[in-house]
Amino acid sequence: MGKRMRRTRPLCCCVSPRLTTTTFLTSRSIFSWYEEDLWTEIAKLLDGKSLVMLAATCKWFHCIMMEDSIWKYACLRDLQVPDPGKVTSKWINLYATAFNGCHSYMFRQQDKHIDWMRIGAFSFDSRNALLTRNLIPPLKFLKERTTEKMLELNGCCVVRNVKNGIWIADLQLVRCPVCDLNTCDGTMQVLDARHIELFLSEGYQDGSWDYELLGSQNENKKADGASAGIFDVKHLKDCSTSAVLDVKSWVGKSNDWQPKSMITPYAVAINTNLQENEGLCIKFHVMKSGKSGDIVSIRISEQLL
Repeated sequence: MGKRMRRTRPLCCCVSPRLTTTTFLTSRSIFSWYEEDLWTEIAKLLDGKSLVMLAATCKWFHCIMMEDSIWKYACLRDLQVPDPGKVTSKWINLYATAFNGCHSYMFRQQDKHIDWMRIGAFSFDSRNALLTRNLIPPLKFLKERTTEKMLELNGCCVVRNVKNGIWIADLQLVRCPVCDLNTCDGTMQVLDARHIELFLSEGYQDGSWDYELLGSQNENKKADGASAGIFDVKHLKDCSTSAVLDVKSWVGKSNDWQPKSMITPYAVAINTNLQENEGLCIKFHVMKSGKSGDIVSIRISEQLL
């Protein structure tokens, strides 16, 4: 006789337990899908766009993702700058002004603007800045002379009462400011630096703060390049500053006409190699937060003569 077939259990599908707010992993441990500390750590791995998308999913995530500490971490991480300490604006707003594609010529003189490039962010640890069009070490300045005289003789000067904290640096290309002709091919480059809170300030938004000319310098001979730098005086002897002044390592070859930039924790510099020319006109401008307020923006413009 043939063997009888062994009776087996009927087949059935496997059903997973329903997902609830709390799922028991073991008899002794509980996992919560809404763990604030866990999502705070996850948020540290997300960029600004992803944080906003996650915040839009529900009220709980909106509450967690809008925490100021999360946006502070994202801002310092993406700008690669140290903690500036106390700020007067919310960090989500500071993040937006740093990464939403805004630059100073969007608010004023749009008709003069041609193009721009974000360089990065640096910090002012002290209240004193060295502005220079020469990137030849060692950096020297004569303290006993007036700002205008220092610029005229050495192409550099020290400005005081600079607002501490994070600064954003851009390289701007704008049309010649001397004439209003649309057919004018004259251009100039501008090293444009601003405090991270500038765009959120009422005085800047309503136009009551404006740039004032510190001084200028004319170089009435052929210039090999148009360069400019902004340094925190307190950190002039830092190794990172030496890297900025090692110009040959980052400006490119003599036939490379593309603008180049260098940024460190406490300094920023630019250089553009030039073709045949008859010299340069260099102007230094600053913007104050009111008549006797802190300096909140700096511009060094260079135009071919």
